[in-house]
Amino acid sequence: MEQKKQSKEVLSLINAYEFLVKGIDIKAKDNTDDRAYGGVIRAGKGLLVESMAKSLVEIAWKEMGGKQERLSLEKQTVKIPIKPEYVDKIKSPEIKEYIKKNISDFYYTLKTDVHVYIDGKFKIAIECKAYTENAMMKRILVDFTLFKQVYPDLSFILLQLESQLGGDYSTNNGVKYGSPSTHTLLSYFDIDLNIITLLGGERKVDKPIHKPEYYKSLRAESLMTALDVFKKLLQ
Repeated sequence: MEQKKQSKEVLSLINAYEFLVKGIDIKAKDNTDDRAYGGVIRAGKGLLVESMAKSLVEIAWKEMGGKQERLSLEKQTVKIPIKPEYVDKIKSPEIKEYIKKNISDFYYTLKTDVHVYIDGKFKIAIECKAYTENAMMKRILVDFTLFKQVYPDLSFILLQLESQLGGDYSTNNGVKYGSPSTHTLLSYFDIDLNIITLLGGERKVDKPIHKPEYYKSLRAESLMTALDVFKKLLQ
């Protein structure tokens, strides 16, 4: 019985993906401002991945038998405080004294696409991308490193439709060996990043999936793999 319910929910995600991706190009073309075409495409795909991430969290939590009231996806802005050792190293006495007197005002506000809370505890931070390449990966790793300063036990996920990271991130391999450039970036950050790619095949700039001739199907196997990752991190 549980397997049937699970298959039905996974199928609903596939149907939503097909409906939205196949309709994005039409919606963008209907926009009277040609300059806005790319913006509509990017916004449509971005919202799609974020919505799928939330649905995957909810499905995984439900299948684990978690009570709905314990789970929250309400995104809260996180305040990253200034590091005291930085203040101590400031050479100007006037600037150092000024910061210390107003220390409560010195913070950086940060949030990512999806925040997952269990019993009010920030459990998982999820970055959602239509695709990711390594220049974007640097920014993601910096943001997640800042999060970890406040929440050292936080788990991190990059959920992407397509991969442009190189290597085998967009394959069905049981063990993904990644790419030299991505692993090199990861080696400089103390972040255990779970990279989930939903669509097979490396992203091609000149072959956007919202065009009918380049459309890629979303496979149930990819969603099942994603659900396994979420269940592991939600435990």
